[in-house]
This record gives sequence, structure tokens and C-alpha cells, in this order.
Amino acid sequence: MQDILERAARVRLVIFDVDGVLTDARLYLGDHGQELKVFNARDGHGMVMLRETGVALAVISGRQSAVVHTRMQDLGVTHVYQGQRDKLPAYEELIRTLGLTDEVIAYLGDDVIDLPVMRRVGLAIAVADAHPVVRRYAHWCTAAPGGRGAARELCELVMEAQGTLEPMISRYL
Repeated sequence: MQDILERAARVRLVIFDVDGVLTDARLYLGDHGQELKVFNARDGHGMVMLRETGVALAVISGRQSAVVHTRMQDLGVTHVYQGQRDKLPAYEELIRTLGLTDEVIAYLGDDVIDLPVMRRVGLAIAVADAHPVVRRYAHWCTAAPGGRGAARELCELVMEAQGTLEPMISRYL
């Protein structure tokens, strides 16, 4: 665990997949093409707290969804890449734009589409219910499944490693 905390202490950017990470991987599709997704409010608040500590947040998703745009806007996530079946070009554009290196980036994923980016970053995390191959390549796995607290776990891990969790929590006491 010490290695994970050392990696988390260096993190300046956390990238999240969406389906299976910020949601439980189920897609709700209506008869008229309407797409609904269920996001966990506690995951979202963890993301907001982490962003407020100065860690940048981004999303790279294989699917395109107006719901994701709206939710990320609500959370203050400005780096949103959707429709990225190959996630590496978006990742490379993002780190070039922010002037970061692989070592200071964490990525939370759940499926094989996430592996190319996960294999590059300094802290690769898989949600508890991720595909077995993804868990094998992760530095760390959350206890919670995707869409059910995994993102909050990662946010709190980074804040704990950086000494910002207690000050953030104390704002609510």
C-alpha cells in the first residue's frame, strides 16, 4: 500500500472512464433514442472535493452522450473527451495541453478499452468489478464497483496521500 500512496501523492490529474466507472455499466435506452445514465452523487462530491484541492479532473469515454456533458459540467470537469474508442490520442492531447507527464496522472477504468492509457499512467486503478485483465494491469483496485463509490475511493485515496482529505472534510464539521 505504501507504493500506492507514494504514486497517489504525485497525482496532478485524475482521468475517469464513464460507463462502468462513473456509472454501473448499464445503459438505459428509450424507444426514441433517449439515453439515461445513473451517476453516484457521492462519487460526484468526491470529484468536486478533489478538484477543489487543485488536482485536475478529466473524462475520456468511448461513448458519446449529452448526459455525460451535462453531468461533467455540473461537477466542474472541463476536460471531457467523448466518442474515443481509441483513448490514447485524447490522453496524449490532454497531457500535452496540461503540460504533464505520465507519472503524475491517475486513471480509473473498468474494461479493456482503458488498458492503453492505464499502461501509461503513474497510477492505474481498476474498479472492483472491472474485467479481470484490467484488474491484472492495475496498480490498485477499489473495493467498490463502478458507479457505486469507486470514484469516491480514488478521490479520497489521492487526497489522503496528499494530506488534503482531513482539511477538506473538516470544512463540513
